[in-house]
Amino acid sequence: MIDKIFVATKAFIVHEGKILIIKESSKYKDGANVGKFDIVGGRVEPGQRFDESLIREIKEETGLDVKIGRPFYVGEWRPEVRGEKWQIVATFFECFAENNEVCLSEDHEEYLWIDPKEYKNYNLIENLQSAFESYLSR
Repeated sequence: MIDKIFVATKAFIVHEGKILIIKESSKYKDGANVGKFDIVGGRVEPGQRFDESLIREIKEETGLDVKIGRPFYVGEWRPEVRGEKWQIVATFFECFAENNEVCLSEDHEEYLWIDPKEYKNYNLIENLQSAFESYLSR
C-alpha cells in the first residue's frame, strides 16, 4: 500500500554538453538514496506550475540560473522514506545553465558535470537509467 503520492519535476541541467549530477547527503531528512547521485528536482507544491517548481528546486539545490527547455520523459518510482511507502511521478526537463558554478544545499555533498553517454560509470539512483536513455535517444 502507498502512504503518499507526489508529483515532481526533475532537471537535466546542461552546460557545455555536460549534465549536472548531485550526491545525496546523510543530512537530507527526506532522503532515500544517501551516497548516490541524482539530478536536481523535487516535489511540485500545491498551486505551483512545473516551471516554477523547477526554478525553485534548481535555485535551492544548486544556486544556478537556468533556461527551461522541453520535457522529454515521465518517470515513476516508489521509495521508502522514514518508514512510509511513497509513489513519485516526475516529469523530466532539459534545462540550460548560464554557468557551471554550483553552490550545493546541505542536502547534497558533491556534484559532477558528466558526459551523458557515460552515465553508467556513476552510482546513480535506479530510476535515472531510463531517463538517461530517453535523453540520449532524442
